[in-house]
Amino acid sequence: MEATPYLFFKGTCREAFETYAKVFNTPAPELMSFSSLPEEDKAHMPGVPDDAVMHGSMKIGDSLVYGSDDLMGEFTPMAGCSMAATLPDEAATRAAFEALSEGGEVRMPLAPMFWTPLFGTLTDRFGIRWMVMAEGSAA
Repeated sequence: MEATPYLFFKGTCREAFETYAKVFNTPAPELMSFSSLPEEDKAHMPGVPDDAVMHGSMKIGDSLVYGSDDLMGEFTPMAGCSMAATLPDEAATRAAFEALSEGGEVRMPLAPMFWTPLFGTLTDRFGIRWMVMAEGSAA
């Protein structure tokens, strides 16, 4: 059994997943566009752009993350949960935090915590909430 986070975006899934692949230095995401739907299925989705992401998949470390563009109704931004990323050292943690926070909102700047050398929270420019921390115990 496994649980996989599924992230929804308002038309920015492709850009978000490509950004996350760079931030976390992972292989390019696999993205399936609405253009690959059979015509009879597309007919039930008028106005959905062909290049919108119907389903995306990517690896971040040993974890799998799914995502898609939510274009079928009123989009609701992410709330009530966060993606948590643990980086191998302080330099990698600072780099990921800086890249993810670009154009977003830092909710809690990186700082040492009793359980980790660095921890911070943010909402990225795509509306995804992140908790970013360094591996290891506090000094």
